[in-house]
Formats: sequence, structure tokens, C-alpha cells
Amino acid sequence: MMRLISFVLLALVTVSEQAVPKPAPRPRVDLGYAVYEGLYNATTDLNIWKSIRYAAPPVGRLRWQAPQEPPKATTPNRVIQAVDQPPWCPQSGAFGVPLIYGFNSNPGNEDCLYLNVYAPPQAENLPVLVWIHGGGYSVFAATYDPSSMMNTNNNSFIVVEIQYRLGAFGQLASAEVHKHGKLNAGLLDQRFALEWVQKHISRFGGDPTRVTLGGESSGAGSVMYQSLAYGGKESGLFNNLILASNYVPPIYPFDSNISTGHYNDFAEAAGCGKNSAAVKRHSGVFHCLVAADTDTLQNASGLVSTSKGYFGSFAWLPVIDDDMIRQRPSEQLQCGKVSGKLALIGTNADEGVPLTNPNITTKQQFDAFISSTLPHLTTSDILSLNRIYNTATAQPGDNETRFDTNGDAGPTANTVSGMATGIQQTAFNVAAESIFQCPSQWVAEAFSSPTSGRRAYKYQYSLDPAYHGADLGAYFASSGFPNPSFRHSFHRIWGNFIVSGSPVISVDDATAGAENATVPVDAKHPGMISWPQYSEQNPTFMNLNTTGGEVTLLTVTDELSYYIRHGDGIVNTFRLANAKTWEGGRGERCAFWRAVAPRVPN
Repeated sequence: MMRLISFVLLALVTVSEQAVPKPAPRPRVDLGYAVYEGLYNATTDLNIWKSIRYAAPPVGRLRWQAPQEPPKATTPNRVIQAVDQPPWCPQSGAFGVPLIYGFNSNPGNEDCLYLNVYAPPQAENLPVLVWIHGGGYSVFAATYDPSSMMNTNNNSFIVVEIQYRLGAFGQLASAEVHKHGKLNAGLLDQRFALEWVQKHISRFGGDPTRVTLGGESSGAGSVMYQSLAYGGKESGLFNNLILASNYVPPIYPFDSNISTGHYNDFAEAAGCGKNSAAVKRHSGVFHCLVAADTDTLQNASGLVSTSKGYFGSFAWLPVIDDDMIRQRPSEQLQCGKVSGKLALIGTNADEGVPLTNPNITTKQQFDAFISSTLPHLTTSDILSLNRIYNTATAQPGDNETRFDTNGDAGPTANTVSGMATGIQQTAFNVAAESIFQCPSQWVAEAFSSPTSGRRAYKYQYSLDPAYHGADLGAYFASSGFPNPSFRHSFHRIWGNFIVSGSPVISVDDATAGAENATVPVDAKHPGMISWPQYSEQNPTFMNLNTTGGEVTLLTVTDELSYYIRHGDGIVNTFRLANAKTWEGGRGERCAFWRAVAPRVPN
């Protein structure tokens, strides 16, 4: 993300010593194993510590093992400067996705188990947001700046952003890994970071009993898996959850043909094939990999992820390990076996873009898309899929007639959006609903059982553009986001949930002072918006959108272009809608995906 960096030019002038401003003291925090010295940002009135080590470097004999306690600092007085971004973990890209989208393989540093902390000075017992970044469990890092969201909420909470092992380093799985190491190492890193928060966040002024765990895309999927962990047993590591664009691709047992095939391909690419001299020298494939050069492993991880699968897929994903992850999410969520009390769950209107093949223009290509992405569906499943998505009448795409659907009247997302039309849009919607929309609905239902004591709130991010990942600009942007009124409102929604457990905000915050903005008003509390809890009996969600301003078509590639609102006159248009009837009956389609989940599998 772009960051606004202020440069201060210090003029060399003759002034009295008393007139020279003293630099702000650099905040220090003693964690026992090290003393970290961060920076104070006067513009945001926040203390910021970056690159705090929360676990030992997962290298050498610690590869594919559970995270360990961080070593004690050996620097003078144990003081470590915590002012620079931590090194990224090795990156393993997505199959077939153009480089311009950023889901690319890149070298990194295995020693990457760090976190960043943003806290107001003199903070005391403030609630905490722990943020898990997305990227298909394979790319990206803790690079997001939450300062704007914190400022909009009067610096009333603390933010911790964590990094975790990615690609093969974080999700390598097979019977051998199970025997000699730990499965789902990346998820274990996340949990270890949550334990770190419980031990140390009070030193930054945070309250360890009021932790909200949040994430976007695979970060949201990670939040879901932390809630499902160990059969959904309450851990005391977090209270509330924020899931933005919950990413739930297929999940397989650790010893499945898929997981084992990726393991064998990775080993072969790393020079540790079963019959290699290196394997004989190290007495086994796993031990050969542990001894391998980090660059060799990085290249092998990226190669497997970008050469195995289908468009937009990642090779290295969580597995059912019969310990931390014991069931498919669809199965466990239906049983309501989750931890945490409150959940705020959001999806984007066009989640199928950009991780779905953008070149589907015929029914034949659509059928091939289904066969490649969902190879285990039966003939009966495919007949049902074609019926509920009405593919018999789908036409080739005509990008000249793209427009956003109303959601509960007129054309639906099965045939048209701001991204595509016809059979191409049908493919986008199949991907969106099977991987993002429906799993998000299942989480909302699991948290809204009347006997569970839990609560859920649900929303859809519908601003142009509303492709997968577009909402990140609304969460973290400090400048450059084209709709400042919406950004303010959204910051308040998340902030209020983090602080008080409810996304309900004032009408003034929801309208951002615009007289012609439209928001649902609570009849009993006219100064507040109406946003009921989600339940199966009352599947109400908040549709978040804007209108007004100028609309311009922005072209990214030949396959991806979208409309964006900008300029003066943009106002918020929030309204309540029914998740089951939305987009021509999404509830029925989600019921289909739950029925076929064992064959997806998710």
C-alpha cells in the first residue's frame, strides 16, 4: 500500500538553545527477552514498534516444527531498534495469474516471524485488534498501516499485525511431515502470536481479555481456522472475530493424494527426490529438505505453486491434520463448534475477480472451468449446478453492457456485474459463492445460533470496484482512497465493533455529514443506524455502497477493467437486505454448495 511520508527540512539557522524543539522520546518496551525501542509519530499520536520478534527463527532444525520461544537479545542492554518493516516471508505465487496482480513468487527471508504494534501513548487497558494479512497463505506481509482507522476512532484501541510462514514453509503436508514435523505450521505461528499477545500486550497498554482477531482473504480464513481450532474449544486467546472476504478453497487430509503429490513435487524440485543421493545421505526426504539451502526451497515452493492447479489457485493451503484442524469448515460450522463470542463478517460484491479465469466466453469453456476447479463433482452435482446458475440461457460476455446489480431486484450477479456479463460473469459468481460468499454465510450462521450465546453481524462491500481485495483501501488508507466519507464510516464500523462489540454507529458517522446520504435509521434510537444481528431466521445484512460523483472506467489489463467513483458529490447509500433472497436466491445456491462440500471439498 502507498504510504504518506512526511519529510521535514531542518534549516540551519542561528537560534537559541531553548528554541530548538527536543525530539520526542522514543518509546521502549521490555519484553524480558529483549527491549524494543520504537518511534512516536506526532501526526497520528501513536507509538509504533515494527519487527518485534515473537518466535525463534524457524530455520534449520526448526523448519516445519511448531514455533518456539524467541531467543534472548544479545545486543547492548538487550535494546533492539524496532523502526523498520520486518523481512517478508518467502513468497509462493498463484497459478496462472498475471504478474500485475501481485500474487507472485519472490525470494524472502525464512527468519520472518515478527509482528508490528501500533499503540497510543499512555494507553491503558485498551482493546486490541490482531490483524492477519491475506494472500492465499502464500504471499504478502504485515505491511498495512492502521493509523487512519485508529485516529478515526480516537485512538481507542491497539493494533498488532503479525507475519507467519507462507507457502511450503508454512503449509507443507504429507505423512512424513506428520511423522517428523508439524502440519499447518503457518496456522501454528498465528496461534503462537496470539499467545504472545496474551503474555505481552499489557506492556503496550492493551487488555488481553479484549482481543478481536481480524483478517482479509486467507487472513479471514485463518481467523476462521483459529475459531475452529481443536474442535472449536475456547482458548481465551480472542473474544471477537472480523472476517473480511473469508477465503475457503478446497481442504484435504494431510496424507491425501493432493497433499502428498505437492510434497513429492516440492522435494523433487529441491533436489530431495526419493531416489536422489541427497536423500540417501540424509536418511530420508524430510531430513533432506531440512538440510537444504533456503534459496533452493524458496524456488521449489514457488515452482510448485505456480505450476500445479488451476487459474488463481495456490498449492500450499491448510490441511486436515486431525489435531488443530479436525473437520472440513462446512461440516464443523454446521455443528456450531466454534470459539469466540461475536463475529463481524463481510464480503465484496465481486469476489470472483481477479482469481478466476477471465477468458471464459462460451458454455464449453465454462464446462471446462467447472471440471478443472471442481473435479470431484458428480454428474448429478453438475446438472444441479447448471440449473441453479441457469447456464442454459447464459450468453457470451459483452463488456459494453456491464453494470452493478441492484441485489434484490432485476438482473442478478449470475449474469451481470461491474466486472463482466454473460457466461463469464456466471463463472465469476460460481467462484465467488463457492469460495467466499457461502463460507462467509456459514460462519455467520454458526455464530448466530439462538442457543450459543454468540452474535453475528454481516455486511457486503459494494463500492465500485468491489473485486476481491478492493476493500483493503477502505480499511487502511490514510490518503488516496477516492471516497473519504465512506472511509470514515467504515473506519467507525470496524472501530466500534473492536471497542464495543457492535458495528452499529451513529447516523452522523454513517452519513459523514452529507444531507442526501441514505442509511437505515433505528426507530427506537433515531440517532443510530439500524443493523440487526444476523440469524438463519432473520438473515439480514448491511449493503454498503455509495452514489454520486463522476464514474470513470479504469483499465488494468485487457482482461480486467472496472468503474470507479471519484470527485465531489459522493455520498453513502447503506441499506438492509436479505442474504437468502439476495442476487436471485443466493441462499438456495449456498445450500447447494453445502450439500456438495464433501466433494469440493471445503
